[in-house]
Amino acid sequence: MNPVRGSCLCEGIRFELRMPSKWVAHCHCSLCRRAHGAPFVTWVGVKADQFRITAGTELIGTYHSTPGASRRFCKTCGSPLFFESQNWPDEVHIAVAHLKDPLDKAPQAHVHYDSKADWIVVKDGLPLHGAPGTGPLLPNNTQKSDN
Repeated sequence: MNPVRGSCLCEGIRFELRMPSKWVAHCHCSLCRRAHGAPFVTWVGVKADQFRITAGTELIGTYHSTPGASRRFCKTCGSPLFFESQNWPDEVHIAVAHLKDPLDKAPQAHVHYDSKADWIVVKDGLPLHGAPGTGPLLPNNTQKSDN
């Protein structure tokens, strides 16, 4: 399988990841929402050895959003790109919106749904999970919304 390619908005940072991915999920935590300026962020997780930067390493900035966690972004265009945490050693999370090629799987769940923005309604049928280790929340309505 060919690698999945991606880049930041200005294309100064380019990267690729090899499949299979570990998971794909929508994160609703307040840190992801604020970092991306969006109601949730869709991430793909891969093993660190399946990920590589192909151009622009000198443009990568790092913000330590919480102890043991790093958010990486483009210093030129500001694109938030990658997340790494001691909670998931040897794993890199990549914001799916920056990918140019399709992944091997669709999103599988919503995580940190217990801290979602109160103005968003999700009715896509995917499982709803709270913070890691809290297990599933209420079942998701299986009807899709036009909103």
